[in-house]
Amino acid sequence: MTASSQTVYALRLLRSRGLCDTALQHVYRSTVIARLMYAASAWRGLASTSDRQRIDSVIDRARRNGYCASDLPSFDELCDDADDELFNKAVRLSNHVLHSLLPPPSSASQRYNLRNRTHLLQLPDHTTHLSDKNFITHMLYKNAY
Repeated sequence: MTASSQTVYALRLLRSRGLCDTALQHVYRSTVIARLMYAASAWRGLASTSDRQRIDSVIDRARRNGYCASDLPSFDELCDDADDELFNKAVRLSNHVLHSLLPPPSSASQRYNLRNRTHLLQLPDHTTHLSDKNFITHMLYKNAY
């Protein structure tokens, strides 16, 4: 969060030098939001509720100060979109680095008329609470029921 505070100070300085709000919002999104989103698919499942609240408070403070666009989705919504995009690429592209970690296709989908899901892969057993926080397990069970 220190790096974010330093960036907010830099944005305040840029505003005092005459940079318009639209440009400030571009700088904020390309620095702070990009830093928060970096590898979020890997660590977000392990983040506590208080960690997520701290992230949301940083974004809300930036909104109040005009550094962040008012229509910017919440951090969880940004992460959900990025996770969906990453998972879809991993399922669709056989040469994707995560493709080999995916379970095999489900044979049930060939025998039954199941409702549409985002994937046709087997659902792994829930083994531990920690494994449920794994990106692939989380995405396989997302919207599964």
